[in-house]
Amino acid sequence: MDTQKSALFTRDFSLVVIGQIISLFGNAILHFALPLYLLRETGSITLFGVVNACSFLPMILMGPIGGTAADRVHKGRIMVGLDFLTAGLTVCFTLLWGKAPLVPLVIGTLMLLYAIAGAYQPAVQASLPLLLPPGRLAQGNAVINMVATLANLLGPALGGVVFGLWGLPPILTIGGVCFFCSAVMEIFIRVPHEKRPRPAGVLATVGQDLGESWRYISRERPVFLSVTLVLSAFNLILSAVMVVGIPAIVAQVLGMSDARMGLTQAAMGFGGLLGGMLAGVLGPRLKPRHGSVCLLACAIMAGFMGLAVLPGVPAEVGYWGVTLISMLVMASAMLFTVVMLTLVQAQAPSQLLGKVIACIQAVANCASPLGQAGYGLLFDFLPPWAVLLGAAALSALVALRSRRVFQKLEEV
Repeated sequence: MDTQKSALFTRDFSLVVIGQIISLFGNAILHFALPLYLLRETGSITLFGVVNACSFLPMILMGPIGGTAADRVHKGRIMVGLDFLTAGLTVCFTLLWGKAPLVPLVIGTLMLLYAIAGAYQPAVQASLPLLLPPGRLAQGNAVINMVATLANLLGPALGGVVFGLWGLPPILTIGGVCFFCSAVMEIFIRVPHEKRPRPAGVLATVGQDLGESWRYISRERPVFLSVTLVLSAFNLILSAVMVVGIPAIVAQVLGMSDARMGLTQAAMGFGGLLGGMLAGVLGPRLKPRHGSVCLLACAIMAGFMGLAVLPGVPAEVGYWGVTLISMLVMASAMLFTVVMLTLVQAQAPSQLLGKVIACIQAVANCASPLGQAGYGLLFDFLPPWAVLLGAAALSALVALRSRRVFQKLEEV
């Protein structure tokens, strides 16, 4: 294989990476600022959890549709169109802000942002096997996931400072400009595309494609279904408590500033960046059986987070404990994500790849909205340390029982 074919940062892959940096930074800054703005305005952790749950649902629903589109429509055009659409959504929110009721406006905007993200990511993930040789796939996944975590590092860090100093308007401007610039850049990406015939109408084709991918997951590779169920349980128990708990603890329980909240979110992004770098270094040495180890590490660290907010622990100590531990959790989660994505991309048929990834993610994420809404209530009525320790114990049990499932993934 010559140097051009074996290189990681080819022209088109580099454009995908740069476009992801810009687009995901816009997403990160908006996803950080809008819920935090609502939390500051209402002071209700329950409402915060419900809003997160409601906004997450469209991403679950749109993921399989986005996966179907990624296998039939030109992937580059999907990225371009959705980034232009998100830029328009940001403009619409700006025009309606102050004129429409706050809670419905924030919920509606977040739902649309997550819906677009759900349709967008399958196109990116399904394009990687077309842009990279098989030997570079794990490193390519690591780079794309590092980009996402870098955006999640810089977005909240900048967003916390800007939001604390000037409020929401400059956040909206930055987000809109990012989406527009990303869309323009993505116009020049050349992703190989083979047009597939559509035997029926759009809705019927979507239904047939999703049915085909689900049959592959449940019958031809049933271990994929087992992994999906493990992920669902983990999202219900641990991921949801992190999504709702960290902002609630930092902003409400510990009483920290918006800039401190942004610093915590940035630390989580930095943790993901470290995990992605480690995944890139390890490359082929990462095996599916390491998945349960990563999940168990996340559970143990969530338990330490609960200890950091025990009664009597000074707020400053608790804050830095939560921030450091959340960074380590994200590093472990990133390692796990790279392992799973690379495995699916290597084993799933190319004509089903986008749909299979989207179906796994959609089913695995179905439990997240329920968990987020439930934890919003729990954090309002129970001490945060009790909620975190309980979630850590349950998620550790899931991780331990999943060892056999991940070992089976190595049996191709």
